[in-house]
Amino acid sequence: MASTPQPLVVASPLAVPRPGTTSLVQPARAARSPFRDALRRLLRDRAAMAGLAIITLMALLAIGAPLVARQDPIAQELVQRLKPPTTAHLFGTDNLGRDVFSRVLYGGRISLRVGFVSVTVGVVVGSLLGLLAGYGGRVADSAIGRSMEIVLAFPSTLLAIAIVAARGPGIDNTMMAIGAISIPVYARVMRSSVLSLKERDFVLAARCVGASGNRILFGHILPNGLSPLIVQATLGIGTAIIEAAALGFLGLGAQPPTPEWGLMLTDARNFLLNAPWAMIFPGLAIMVTVLGFNLFGDGLRDALDPQMRQ
Repeated sequence: MASTPQPLVVASPLAVPRPGTTSLVQPARAARSPFRDALRRLLRDRAAMAGLAIITLMALLAIGAPLVARQDPIAQELVQRLKPPTTAHLFGTDNLGRDVFSRVLYGGRISLRVGFVSVTVGVVVGSLLGLLAGYGGRVADSAIGRSMEIVLAFPSTLLAIAIVAARGPGIDNTMMAIGAISIPVYARVMRSSVLSLKERDFVLAARCVGASGNRILFGHILPNGLSPLIVQATLGIGTAIIEAAALGFLGLGAQPPTPEWGLMLTDARNFLLNAPWAMIFPGLAIMVTVLGFNLFGDGLRDALDPQMRQ
């Protein structure tokens, strides 16, 4: 007698397993993205996090200078001149009796503003020139490339001095000069990114579907080429702060009685042996701020490097 065939039962992938059994269906993992991977690597970098903490602290002290500083940064008290650090004057006083602690905090506002504004000018102008040089053809590439090489042939500090001397000393001209000398750096970074991206498959696909040149350039190439530009800009802020301090030290940056770190070094250099604190603390402020941007920039570069992706 033939046996009756049993119906084939297919287990549903959504079926709830019985107690004591193990489900073969694994829960879906959270979707990974390049941004999340880069952020994860950045957060694991202790040096980068230390740099970010330094930047945040200096920015908060500069913004909250009126709340933290108890003395007027430009008020002169000649009877208190060249006093060592005390509870009343945490960093001592300078040759005119001004509180060095207050001047350092307020000077952070100027130095950070110079760094961010000058880098913004260099990034905007340099990236546009780099896009045009990398995507505009051989003529545009040659013209822009030769122009950038001429600018790079001059020492950056001397070129900044020449620009400020021609336009006149002042913090605004200092920002313009530092931004101008940094344009070739960002232009070359963006040009190299464009040259490596414009032959990629996604750009060729955009051309095949009839995308315009502007859409390809600003909608596909520019967003994918921002990573090295962001890293260079982060590192460039520290360089801009040093350039601003150098111009201020030479008397071409901020003018007295403005509290600016480079200008403070100039005022205190004649009293280095008698009152070293008037020169040490502004110098430490420059060093710590630039160190913070360099540490964070190095970590950001490693985090955004595709070769670091696991």
